[in-house]
Amino acid sequence: MYWPQKTKECIGETIHQALEKNISYSRHTILGVPGTYLDRCVFPVNEKLNDAPFLQTFVENPNHIGCHTFGDSESFFSGTQALEREVIEVCAEQLLKAEPDHYDGYVASGGTESNIQAIWVLRNYYQQILNARTEEIAVVSSVDSHYSMDKAANLLQLKKLTIAVDTQTRQIQHEDLQQQLEQSKQQGIKYFIVVLNMGTTMFGSVDDLQPIRHIFDLLNFEYQIHIDAAFGGFIYPLTQEDNVLNFSCSNIVSVTLDAHKMLQAPYGTGIYITRKDRLKHVMASTAEYVLGQDCTLSGSRSGANAVSIWMILFSYGSEGGKAFCQQLLQRTDRLCQQLDKKDIRYYRNPHMNIVTMPAKQVSIEICQRFFLVPDSHGDSVQWWKIVVMDHISDAMLDEFVGEL
Repeated sequence: MYWPQKTKECIGETIHQALEKNISYSRHTILGVPGTYLDRCVFPVNEKLNDAPFLQTFVENPNHIGCHTFGDSESFFSGTQALEREVIEVCAEQLLKAEPDHYDGYVASGGTESNIQAIWVLRNYYQQILNARTEEIAVVSSVDSHYSMDKAANLLQLKKLTIAVDTQTRQIQHEDLQQQLEQSKQQGIKYFIVVLNMGTTMFGSVDDLQPIRHIFDLLNFEYQIHIDAAFGGFIYPLTQEDNVLNFSCSNIVSVTLDAHKMLQAPYGTGIYITRKDRLKHVMASTAEYVLGQDCTLSGSRSGANAVSIWMILFSYGSEGGKAFCQQLLQRTDRLCQQLDKKDIRYYRNPHMNIVTMPAKQVSIEICQRFFLVPDSHGDSVQWWKIVVMDHISDAMLDEFVGEL
């Protein structure tokens, strides 16, 4: 796993050159594009933006409609589109072990959009390639999975199977999975979209791939796997060398990442990556005014978000990214050691920076004071979680433990 670290000057110059390749509303006579700079009365242009390439990109306001890893794209913003392609390349090949030129993807609005996009693509694949009827397709995910899976199933009118997990390990219960699959078969379900997690929202738990594949293969079911790595995608591959939730597994078709979590990018920077030739199943043939048409759920989207991801990836480089994640893990280890001394129970994946404690172990007053996040709001809280992010210091964690 390697991508280089670039200097601040190199990053600024690269983005400047990319913007030069885009159309300019001041340098060109542009009559047909339904866009312009950010409103100059509200967002006045400042010469100091030359030293702030991300803000400069925001002002230039490139539209990255469509997908830029295959086919044609709007030529108006080719410079910053190239940076988005480089983002997809690093994520697909370095983090997710995809073969060169064997993937497509785009920067989405977040993990929710990316997960819906993934399930939409897989549903249409089953319908168009295997002649499946909608009522024959089901989405399978655990009770710990993100609520976007339920959104996707509802929007796409698919049956949803929610599988129980072990309360200690947070792993999918194999017996419940097999039982629900067999019942679904009796109800006419033939095709399964399986969502596995690389870092669940509440626990940071990572699903065990091989037992799940074994159950589906044993039952001889048609299935394809999507990985929701919205939280874990920018930490788990950097901290767990034996990670198998990637494109090295033939059953894994797509992956969701969220740069606005562990990568510390602005909100609105999710990433959807899939195997080559899958996005054709959701191509909007009626988008004839868009060069290359459109196969994304969001359509128009800010090119500045893709530039922000590119800046972060190459400001750190792969080695800097690993060092950053290891620092967070060390801080999380220290917190867990202190909790152990106080006999406070918790769940934590050792390669992740989330610590989740049973509600009965810590008072609600302390949780509210330190802004811990519950698994549900109201009177049914079962768990409270801490996410050790970059702004959290050892002193802050010591203060929390002291209050316990």
